Amino acid sequence: MSAPDPISTSVEHLDGVVVLSVGGEVDLSTAPAFETAIDEALAEEPAILVVELSGMEFLASAGVRILAAAREKLGKSGQLAVVANSPVTRRPIELLGLDKTVALYPTLDDALTALQTSAED
Repeated sequence: MSAPDPISTSVEHLDGVVVLSVGGEVDLSTAPAFETAIDEALAEEPAILVVELSGMEFLASAGVRILAAAREKLGKSGQLAVVANSPVTRRPIELLGLDKTVALYPTLDDALTALQTSAED
């Protein structure tokens, strides 16, 4: 019997928003899989990418670096939002200052509501 994958990802399209849900642990060994999942989501050239980390059990600085790189790759034409609802995800993002350039939300519904409201303005 093999061990479960330390990271799981899925992509969903909701009203023009690409939602990448990530679960498990992102550390040095799983960072490449996390980066690949984000790159695949960005390949669709979304106007808005939401990275949903509610299922995350551990987020190392390597994961935060990948989120920062995703923000750069989107440039001025796209928006990146992160759902970080626990200290496991929110704390590393805040400690490394990514919350200054990326919107953080406690739930996916909060993110989608805020992003749809800002898109209408």
